[in-house]
Amino acid sequence: MNDRDRKPKFRRGGAKAPGGGRESGRRGPWRGREQSPDGPAILYGWHTVAAALANPERHIRKLMLTENAARRLADEHIDTRVTPEIVRPALIDQRLGPDAVHQGLLAEADPLPSPDIDTLTQEGIVLVLDQITDPHNVGAIMRSAAAFAVKAIVTTARHSPEATGVLAKSASGALELVPLVTVQNLARALTELNDQGFMTVGLDSEGSEDLGEVALREPLALVLGAEGKGLRQLTRETCSVVARLDMPGEIKSLNVSNAAVLALYIGSSRLGLMGKR
Repeated sequence: MNDRDRKPKFRRGGAKAPGGGRESGRRGPWRGREQSPDGPAILYGWHTVAAALANPERHIRKLMLTENAARRLADEHIDTRVTPEIVRPALIDQRLGPDAVHQGLLAEADPLPSPDIDTLTQEGIVLVLDQITDPHNVGAIMRSAAAFAVKAIVTTARHSPEATGVLAKSASGALELVPLVTVQNLARALTELNDQGFMTVGLDSEGSEDLGEVALREPLALVLGAEGKGLRQLTRETCSVVARLDMPGEIKSLNVSNAAVLALYIGSSRLGLMGKR
């Protein structure tokens, strides 16, 4: 019998309370937080946690499961890697808040390491995020990046969300598939990409060219700015090209995560990357 055939071992969670029920779980390392600076990554939801469990590079510290989630993991032969704590759904609700769609899974894990920018492969596409702070948007961008086989996402240490909680849930497992490169200075990082031979293309509604008409080449770095502010001036000046996304409708701007997927489609199509693995 191999490891995939083994049923995961479970332990019951929560100490017995005086009334015969179980304690609410407000004590202990979880304490209802979703994230803390330099702390563990909090992962919840089926795709997010299942992908983390499948990633040998991800160290799982703790795992909380409902009985239904534990049964589904066992049925799909997903190794839990640590002994889970079986809890009621309400306990996970208390830890994350009522709006978190956790589907009965909550994990505490070590953050994944951030590769150095000079280790990026000289092929395909990377995404560069210029102070995009909304974790829902960054998570959605990561999910699109995984779908288009993006080699990495470059983001700043400041003015960017932690790779945990809402971001991880929105990414739907993509955190385990697309490396996150964290840099201190974005303009310096773009200069390094230029020096490494990347074509750096900033996306801006005021860009001088339509992205669909730019002569793109590999390796390609697509640079996205925050909604409202767009690309910062120094970022624009450091990109080799600043292009726009031309659209026929009355609304000429898109949510940044939608702009990312459109730019990735154009870039992948123009570079002949569609259908490649």
